[in-house]
Amino acid sequence: MAFKNLEHFINTLDQAGELVRIKRYVNPHLEIAEITDRVSKMPGGGKALLFENTGYDFPVLMNSMGSYKRMCLALGVAELDDIAREIEDLFKMLSKPKEGILDKLSMLPKLGQFASWMPKVVGGKGACQEVVMEQPDLSKLPVIQCWPKDGGPFITLPVIHTKDPHNGTRNVGMYRMQIFEKDLTGMHWHKHKVSAKHFNEYKALGKKMPVAVVLGGDPVYTYSATAPLPENVDEYMLAGFLRKKKVELVKCITQPELEVPADADFVIEGYVDPADPLIWEGPFGDHTGYYSLADWYPRFHVTAITHRKNAVYPATIVGVPPQEDAWIGKATERIFLAPIKMTLVPEIVDMEMPVEGVFHNLVISQIVKDYPGQAQKVMNAMWGAGQMMFNKILVVAGKDTPITDYKKLAQHVFKHLNPATDIYFSQGPMDVLDHSCSKMGFGGKMCIDGTTKFEEEIDERYHFPEAPKAIEVAAIQSVLPGITAINQDLLKYNIPCLILAVKKNKKGHIKTLNKQLFDLPALKGIKMLLYVEHTVDVTDLPSTLWRFCNNLDPKRDHFIEEKDSIESTGKVEALIGLDGTLKTKEWDNFQRDWPNIVVSDLPTIEKVDLIWNELNLGEFVASPSLKYRKQIYGDEAIVDI
Repeated sequence: MAFKNLEHFINTLDQAGELVRIKRYVNPHLEIAEITDRVSKMPGGGKALLFENTGYDFPVLMNSMGSYKRMCLALGVAELDDIAREIEDLFKMLSKPKEGILDKLSMLPKLGQFASWMPKVVGGKGACQEVVMEQPDLSKLPVIQCWPKDGGPFITLPVIHTKDPHNGTRNVGMYRMQIFEKDLTGMHWHKHKVSAKHFNEYKALGKKMPVAVVLGGDPVYTYSATAPLPENVDEYMLAGFLRKKKVELVKCITQPELEVPADADFVIEGYVDPADPLIWEGPFGDHTGYYSLADWYPRFHVTAITHRKNAVYPATIVGVPPQEDAWIGKATERIFLAPIKMTLVPEIVDMEMPVEGVFHNLVISQIVKDYPGQAQKVMNAMWGAGQMMFNKILVVAGKDTPITDYKKLAQHVFKHLNPATDIYFSQGPMDVLDHSCSKMGFGGKMCIDGTTKFEEEIDERYHFPEAPKAIEVAAIQSVLPGITAINQDLLKYNIPCLILAVKKNKKGHIKTLNKQLFDLPALKGIKMLLYVEHTVDVTDLPSTLWRFCNNLDPKRDHFIEEKDSIESTGKVEALIGLDGTLKTKEWDNFQRDWPNIVVSDLPTIEKVDLIWNELNLGEFVASPSLKYRKQIYGDEAIVDI
């Protein structure tokens, strides 16, 4: 379904009972984000929020794609898997042999459909240019500041247009934009992104780089800007396919080399001059749930701002999951399963990206396994596939393992896991937002082969006795007092894994502790120990998994222990420990700064508490930040963080 504009999508959400209109004044500085954080963590993602009274001329739309239902509405489908099936059918149709003239003729209607999806540049001005600001001024837009330690207000849903200076190929991506002045922002291009490549090409040519930023319009534009498409594939072709209607583009007013969707709500035109000094951008409360640290990025100079009459300003927040971006990621997981299956990993059946893994940190793949070593083949293929190169932990399971039932998944994986031989470590490119890497953008990866093993894959030297169903936590803590808490709940489900909270107080603490625990008779049969910081509530498994995945560099932070088995002569027992604690210079020789978890400040929390009953949001919901403030700072009554 093609939406005429963002207003059309808002009305659709309203009619579906998926929108709350907030008429009370709410400040875009921190308050909108605090309200959205509470709502996005409601069951199922809460509702979309339209803040109609912001002190500006434009309302602010938040959480518009923050649920499965709203994500499907945005893409015009009943189920996200419908898109994957359509893509798979297209692949099959295009690749099957054409044996005769009738087969070839049968292709014509589908080829006509292809043509109808291709973007088209139209003459004249678009609705996005109905109003042209006489003097471009970003302070006229209700740009939100999400979190108290952010470097300032950020545009958080910008659809950014650039072109290759040599061949004119368009790229449409999404990169946050910190506002510094009324006509100046940062341009947060990561080194791995296509826009950064375009920037380097303009720099080599000594030319200014035209850039156009779109906000609003059909929500499919926002989704397409985030999609992991191959380089040189036009994002607006994907948008046309999804909306079943070509995207009409118009030329920018001050940057006519670029075209933007005619139905956008806002267009911010400008340029990046490679000769400019870089600007210190950030920090920013990011999708990892931690602040991404400040760094040097290019300057974007605004030359024009245009907008529709009655335009709506769309925004999002990212931070401790779940947030709206989890549902955008779910769409990508489902939509791009088909291309991965058809072009890279034909044995893949399904894929799951748990919310706690914040996209790249944890991916679970389900495969049909026909020969030994196939899980490793899948591992190498996936780590070489586009943005999957940023994946940190990959779990490969067999076709009979339910990968969305995490308890059954863990039971199956651990039943077939030898921690000494079935976990593979590598290094490679990582998301530059990954703070656990010793070097920015480069770190360790881990693949856990949880498939049923063929005879050739089994190392007969190893013996694994049955793990206990329970352990005496107090007895272990009395021997090893650095352990502040142990979650042993997994043992009762035949999952031989413990989660331990540790207060580190010396170099090599986790490595030493891992050996000491392995030597305890009470832990015989345990295959894996997961370590987290002493401030983590290990009874809260989703939160613990999120913290663990963020703070682990698998290649650097794993410790494998082996010893002769008493029960089986000539056999060896093994255990692996994984250190998901925060790393410091003092105890870990970690040389980078370690970021803070993203939380609201107490004045904002208290303000939202006071106005909650005026927001039409139903029963009171406490701030999700309170839990993490208490864990981090020890006292939620601290006013300034």
